[in-house]
Amino acid sequence: MFYPQIYQALKQYNAFMLFLLLSMGGSMAMAQTPAPAQEGPIAITGGTIHTITNGVIEEGIMVFEDGIITGIGQDLSIPEDAEIIDATGKHVYPGFIQGQSTIGLMEIARIRESTDLQETGAINPNIRAQVAFHSASEHLPVAAVHGVTTVVPTPRGSLIAGMPAAMMTDGWTWEEMTLREGLGMIIEWPSMRDKDDYARQTALLEEAFEKARRYQRAREAAAEDPDLHHPPDVRWKAMKPVLEGEMPVFISVGEVRQVQAAIAWAKKENLQMVLAGRRDLDLVADQLATENIPVMLTGVISGPARNWEGYDEGYHIPRKLYEAGVDFMIAGDAGAASTYRIHHHAASAVAFGLPEEKALRAITIDAARILGIDDLVGSLETGKHATFMITDGNALEMWTKKEQVYIQGREIQMLDKHKRLYKHYKEKHRQVNP
Repeated sequence: MFYPQIYQALKQYNAFMLFLLLSMGGSMAMAQTPAPAQEGPIAITGGTIHTITNGVIEEGIMVFEDGIITGIGQDLSIPEDAEIIDATGKHVYPGFIQGQSTIGLMEIARIRESTDLQETGAINPNIRAQVAFHSASEHLPVAAVHGVTTVVPTPRGSLIAGMPAAMMTDGWTWEEMTLREGLGMIIEWPSMRDKDDYARQTALLEEAFEKARRYQRAREAAAEDPDLHHPPDVRWKAMKPVLEGEMPVFISVGEVRQVQAAIAWAKKENLQMVLAGRRDLDLVADQLATENIPVMLTGVISGPARNWEGYDEGYHIPRKLYEAGVDFMIAGDAGAASTYRIHHHAASAVAFGLPEEKALRAITIDAARILGIDDLVGSLETGKHATFMITDGNALEMWTKKEQVYIQGREIQMLDKHKRLYKHYKEKHRQVNP
C-alpha cells in the first residue's frame, strides 16, 4: 500500500541528509574548529587600543584572564606568567555587533530544510531564537574572521515572531554560544497598503496583548488563592517581561506611516520600544529624539524606495538621525551570508557625513546598549569580555586585515569558507598556469 505522507516525509529527510553531506561532509576536516578556553593570562602590548568609551590609547596594554579584561592602559603591571602578544603598529578594537540577522537560522535559502526562521501562526511570543541556532553554520566563521563577534539571530514572518538572542560567532553548541537570551520581543508591524487587512492585523495584535494581560492577572489570582486554578500558557507567559517593562519590543517598520502608527500604539500600550527599519526614519527624527525612542537602522547600503528619491537617499539617514540626536545603532544586512559586512554599512554612513567615531559606536557600544548587552561587550573596559580584534589599520576600511580575533579570551581559528575556496582555486590556477 502506498502512503503519500510517508513518501513525502522520506523525501524531505533524504533532501536534508543530502544537504548535510554536501555542505559539511566534503569540508569537515577543513572547517573552522571552535577555540578552547583561555588557559592563562594574556597581555596585548604596543598597539593602538580603541576602547570606544574611554578614548584611544596609543602604545597601550590590555591584559585579560579567563576571558575577562583585567586591565587596560599604558602603564600596567603584567602578570609574570602572561603570554605577551606584541601589537606594535597594529590596532585593537572591540568586536563588531550585528544586531539583526538570519545567521544561524538559515544556511541555504533555497533548501527549506536548512531554514528555521518562522513558526506557524501569527502570534508566537514564546519562540526562542537561540534554540534553533545552527552552531556549525558556514556563515559564522565568515562573520567571525571579519571581526563580527556577536550576532543576533532574529525570528521573522509572524505578527509577533518571538525573542532574539545575542550569540557569539564561535563555539561548539548553541548553549555555550548564547551570550544573552530574550533581548526583546519581535513585532512585525502590518503593511498599511490594504486598509481592511491592516485593521484585522492590528486588531489581532491588540487582542494578543489583552489576552496576555488577562492571563497575568489570572495567574496572580491563582497564586494567591489555592481554590483558583488557571492553566499555564507558554505564549502569554513569555510576554510578562514585556508587559512589565523589563523587555523591549523591537517593532519592524517599512515606511513613515508604519513608523507613526507603531509609535502611537506602543505609547498606548505603555511599552518599551525600539524601532527597526531603514526607510523614512529621518522624516520623524525630531520626534524620535524628543521621545527618546531608540532605532535599529537595518542597513545603510540600499537603493531608493521611490521613483523620485535620489540614489543616495538611504546613505544620508544615519547622519540625519545623528544630527537630530536620535539614539541609534546600525544593524546591516539581515541575510546570513552578508553578516560579515556590517562595517561596510558603518563606513558607507561615514562617507555620507556620519562622524567616524559615531559609526564605530553604532556597531559596538551603542548597538550593545540598545540590545541590552553593554555590560558584557561593545567596548574595551576592565570587567568586560575580552572580545576584540587586532587589525593592521582602521577597522572600518574595507581593505583592513583582521589579523586575529578573540572571543571571551579565546583565540579563534582565522579560517572560513571564503579563505578555503581562495586557496583551493589559487592552487588550480597554479597547476593550470605554472
